Amino acid sequence: MLAILQRREKKLSALLDVAKAMSAQRDLFGLIQLVVKEAAAVVEADRGTVWLLDRDKSELFTYVAEGMEGRELRIPMSAGIAGVVAQSGRSIKVPDAYADTRFNRDSDVKTGYRTRNIMAVPMWSVDNQVFGVLQVLNKDEGSDQGRFTEEDQEFLTAFGGQAASALQSALLYDEIQKLFEGFIKASVYAIEARDPTTSGHSERVAILTTGLAESMEKGGGIGRWKGRTFTVDEMREIRYASLLHDFGKVGVREDVLIKANKLYPYQAEILKHRFDFVRRTLEAQAYQKKIELLYPAGASTVKDLLEQEDAKLQKAYAELDELQQFVMNCNKPTVLEQGGFERLQEIEKRTYKGIKGDDLPLISKDEVVSLSIPRGSLTVVERKEIENHVTHTYRFLKRIPWSRSLQNVPDIAHGHHEKLDGKGYPQGLAPDSITVQTRMMTISDIYDALTASDRPYKKAVPHVKALDILRDEAKKGFVDADCLQVFVEADVPQKLPKHPE
Repeated sequence: MLAILQRREKKLSALLDVAKAMSAQRDLFGLIQLVVKEAAAVVEADRGTVWLLDRDKSELFTYVAEGMEGRELRIPMSAGIAGVVAQSGRSIKVPDAYADTRFNRDSDVKTGYRTRNIMAVPMWSVDNQVFGVLQVLNKDEGSDQGRFTEEDQEFLTAFGGQAASALQSALLYDEIQKLFEGFIKASVYAIEARDPTTSGHSERVAILTTGLAESMEKGGGIGRWKGRTFTVDEMREIRYASLLHDFGKVGVREDVLIKANKLYPYQAEILKHRFDFVRRTLEAQAYQKKIELLYPAGASTVKDLLEQEDAKLQKAYAELDELQQFVMNCNKPTVLEQGGFERLQEIEKRTYKGIKGDDLPLISKDEVVSLSIPRGSLTVVERKEIENHVTHTYRFLKRIPWSRSLQNVPDIAHGHHEKLDGKGYPQGLAPDSITVQTRMMTISDIYDALTASDRPYKKAVPHVKALDILRDEAKKGFVDADCLQVFVEADVPQKLPKHPE
C-alpha cells in the first residue's frame, strides 16, 4: 500500500513539474512534443499523440516531426479512436487495438509499428468544450500486465487538463504570430507596390541578414564578434527589422521614389516640345524671310537668297538637334561628361521667341539644376527626401507596441544607412552605437542593392564585383570588416532563391 502511495505521489509531483515546463513553452510544435513525451511517461506508455480540434473544418490536426520543425497532419473529426473521443467527450481504453473496428491500421502498416492497446482522453478548454484528444499507445508490458488502468486514465485526464490550458495559450500565441507575420508581409507588399522595380528587395535583405547571423553562429564569428550568438527572439528581431527596414518609403513622394532620370518624365516631355516649338519658330522665321525676299529682287537673285535661307535653316536645325541630343544625354543618370556643367550654363543663356514675341529661356534654371546632377538621378533636395525614409521607418516602427522580446526592431532598422566612420545618416552614429544586427543588415542591403536586377537608373552588378565594392567599403571604414568576412567566407548570398532563367 505504501509503495502504491509513493508511486502516486511521485507521479503527482512529476505532473506539477511538467505543468511548470508547459506554461513556459510558447512554441506550439515544441509544446506538443513536450506533452506527448510527458503524457507517455506519466502512464508508462510507449508513445502518444496530441490531436487538436478544428471545429470550423470538423477536423483533428497535429504536428509530426520533420527536421527541426513540425509538419501539420489532419484527419476527419469522425476518424479513428481519437475522433470518437472528440465527438463524445468521453475517455476510451482499448485493450486490443486490432480487435476494435474503430482502430485504423494504416499507420501501423506504413511504419511497421504494432499497436497493442490504446487509451485516449478528451482535453477540455476553459469554456468547457472539447479542445482536443490526448492519446497514448502500448502500456509498458512490465507494468499492470501491460494494460492501461483506471488510475492511468485518472492521471492522463488530469494531465490533459493542464496540457489543454498550455496548448490553448500556445495556439493563441501561434495565431497572433501568424497575424503579425501577415501584417508584416502586407506592409512589405505596400512598400514594393509603390516601386515595382525593387520588388523582393526587403525579403532578400531579410534572407541575407538572417543567413549572415546563422553563419556567424555556426562559424563561431570572427574578430570582435567571435563567439557571438543570437537567441530565437533576436533572430526574429533581425528578420522583422530587415523586412521592414524600407517601410518609410511609403512617406516618400512616388515620383521621387521611382525617378529614373535627372528630369521627371513630364519635364523631359515639356523640354522636347519646347525644342519642337523652336524648330517650328525657326521654320516660320525662314519662310517669313523668304517672302520678304520675293519682292525687291530679281528671279535669279531671289533663288540664291532663298537657297541661302534654306542653308541657314538647316544649320540652325542641326545646331538645335545637337543641343537637344546633348541635353537628353545629360538627362541620363550617368556621370556628367567633362565640361558638361559649363556647357549647360551656356545653354541656359540661350533664348527663343515665344508666341507673344518675348524672349524665353531655352532651358529653365530648375532644369539646369537637375541636368547638372554629377551622378545618379536625384537632386540634393530629392536625395534628402529619399534619405528621410529611414526616419519615417523608425517613426512608424516605434508606434507598434512591440513585445519585450522584439523591442529592438525599430533601432536595428533605423541604423541601416549608418557608417562606421560616423558619417552615415540619419543620425551620424558613432561606431560603438551601431549594433552587430544593424551592421549585418547594412552589408546585406548594399549587396542586394548592387546585385538586384537591372533598374531604369542602374545596371545589375555581378556577384564578384559587388563583393569587391563591399571590401572597398570595409577598407574605408564604412562597413564592418569582420561581418563582411563571414558574409564572404560562408557564401551567404547562395542562400537566396535562384531566379528562373
